[in-house]
Amino acid sequence: MQWLNYHHLLYFWIVAREGSIARATKELRLAEPTIRGQIHRLEQVLGEKLFERSGRRLVLTECGRLAYDYAGEIFSMGREFMEVLKGRGGVRPARLRVGVADVLPKAIVRRALEPALHADVPIRLVCHGDNSVEEFIDQLTAHALDLVLADAPAPPGRAKVFNHRLGECGTTIFGAASLARSRRKGFPQSLDAAPFLAAGLRSARRLGLEQWFDEHALQPNIVAEIDDSSLIMELGQGGEGLFTGPSFLESEICGRYTVQVVGRLPDLRQQFYAISAERRVRHPSVLATCDAICERLVTLASREGCGAVGAHSRQSARHGRRSARPSARMIAPRG
Repeated sequence: MQWLNYHHLLYFWIVAREGSIARATKELRLAEPTIRGQIHRLEQVLGEKLFERSGRRLVLTECGRLAYDYAGEIFSMGREFMEVLKGRGGVRPARLRVGVADVLPKAIVRRALEPALHADVPIRLVCHGDNSVEEFIDQLTAHALDLVLADAPAPPGRAKVFNHRLGECGTTIFGAASLARSRRKGFPQSLDAAPFLAAGLRSARRLGLEQWFDEHALQPNIVAEIDDSSLIMELGQGGEGLFTGPSFLESEICGRYTVQVVGRLPDLRQQFYAISAERRVRHPSVLATCDAICERLVTLASREGCGAVGAHSRQSARHGRRSARPSARMIAPRG
């Protein structure tokens, strides 16, 4: 049996974290050739390349990304062990490892994860938000994650991955005050040629919005395509363009980002999914997370008058992709 050299793994992890061997030398206090040699030995043991060159930069390979995630877990658990051993950590906390799609508004993510932070038993929440949903699902199947929060189900054909639809609501279009006032009149035709901040092309939210634009013969000016929902809202606050958000978060978005409602599209649905690697979610903190966001969405969506799906435990774990085809219902706020 070939043992993993954890010193080599640590050197690799710090290089990956710092982004270059030169920066890692300052923390490790080792010469560059020494670090290169240790990483090369680790690659020989693993039988895989961990880095590849992109110009002058080192970029993680697929195996490198997996090794980086596992290394982070290993060294975090080592710190936990020392804390518990010294009597500072108390009971060892359970881990809830969650991949979060950047396109999801952070207010939804916060609501989803609050049960893990306030559970009766100690839980250490580990969130990852720097990968695509496809990469998160790969980590889920490799048991490097417990749960993925996304705006769409996992693609069909993914073995051992199960979709739990948590809820849905309508879509609201927001903008900074000056932009919202000029585009509110004549909504939704006023959206034609309007500056728009859109999610990336791979997101379900963007696909549904594009379809809605096509069906209503509208051609807004897409000034930016951004996966990070928080960055979209920050730019929207600055008047750079209109943007969409879940209708049940209207008050929170308007208050936090000082923007106004341009109009509402009750039939352009935004959906929220938890994706797990088990047919039935068994991890108690995962179960609490799913239940909490579902309950919140059902309550708020019912106030909005648009409805929401029931609790995931009352549904089949296999949900097909629901059509994003909207009807003609549109609401422009008064004033």
